[in-house]
Amino acid sequence: MKAVFVIGHNDLRLFLRNRTSFIWLFVVPLMFVYFMGFANRGPGSPSAPRPAVVVDNRDAGFLGGVFLDALGAQGLAALSPTNADNAKRGVRIATNFTAEVLAGRQGRVEFVTVGSADEDPASALVGLRVARALIAINSDLVEFSGAHGTQAPTAEALKELQQRPNPVALDSSYAGRKPIPSGFNLSLPGVLVMYLLMNLLTFGGASIAWERRSGVLRRMAALPVSRGAVIGGKVYGLMLLALVQIVVLLLAGRYLFHVNLGDALGGILLVLLVYAWVAASLGVLVGSLVRGEDKVVGLCVLASLVMAALGGCWWPLEIVPDSMKVLAHCVPTGWAMDALHQLITFGGGLSAAKLPLAVLVLFGLAANVAAAKFFRS
Repeated sequence: MKAVFVIGHNDLRLFLRNRTSFIWLFVVPLMFVYFMGFANRGPGSPSAPRPAVVVDNRDAGFLGGVFLDALGAQGLAALSPTNADNAKRGVRIATNFTAEVLAGRQGRVEFVTVGSADEDPASALVGLRVARALIAINSDLVEFSGAHGTQAPTAEALKELQQRPNPVALDSSYAGRKPIPSGFNLSLPGVLVMYLLMNLLTFGGASIAWERRSGVLRRMAALPVSRGAVIGGKVYGLMLLALVQIVVLLLAGRYLFHVNLGDALGGILLVLLVYAWVAASLGVLVGSLVRGEDKVVGLCVLASLVMAALGGCWWPLEIVPDSMKVLAHCVPTGWAMDALHQLITFGGGLSAAKLPLAVLVLFGLAANVAAAKFFRS
């Protein structure tokens, strides 16, 4: 057992001594997390931009500003008429809006169309949010009138009402189906699964091929070290390398990309370590079968990209045809993504990821047996 630790720790030291490896371990994956998360953001994603509405506020009183605050509370970005390039809906507040309301008469807020908004279904949501903002202001005015009688409302009083906690809470959840992963909830586990596979396959296979060509494995065979200890040491060293990458990317996901890892952090680490064991074992297997570092690198990069695409690392499996879902579960990436989405996106516990974990263990055992069978010094 001591030989396994010695070989593994020495391999980790050699991997980290190469400064170029830091680019593929940390820099490139973090860039992919950001760009893939931005490209796959969904309507409920925190990375999705706020809908914009043009506001032509002609009111000289304070209610026009209160209405702007209400629009912001409804998730709308209020733009001035001179900065209206990205907006497809507009609101025009009448000149005497505040005076009419304080006099007990109806104040006018005109909802207008900008450009070809009628052809954009999403613009209807802007109209709904504007209507909700108007309802919120009316509710505050009614509440103020009920508490203070004929006293005229002020901007400070209405803002105080807006900041009070809502006594009614709405708890919404998906019924009968799970949400489609999007944003950084998709890109963080996808990039972790893809780059763990790519790095462990490439580093593991190339190091085995180089050590065979340079005679290192032959010298190790002359020592009192069993074949199993050599293979175990190689897999252990690759898993240590994977652990470094996992910790860095999970910390970045939590504090840079605000992915809610929640109470499932232990389960996420377990899934990723089991998956890293599978990838490390496959790396040793490839290095045992293929001679020449250049061939190993080309084969491992191609294989990892294909398995990443099939396994749902680039797009959610919920949107692909059934035949693609079957192919996804013929490779370990599909099962790893299933387990991570159960823990990160769907909010399930470790029990929800038992089946994917069991299948990953079978993949790892098969790769270990094959690596032991074909390993040559």
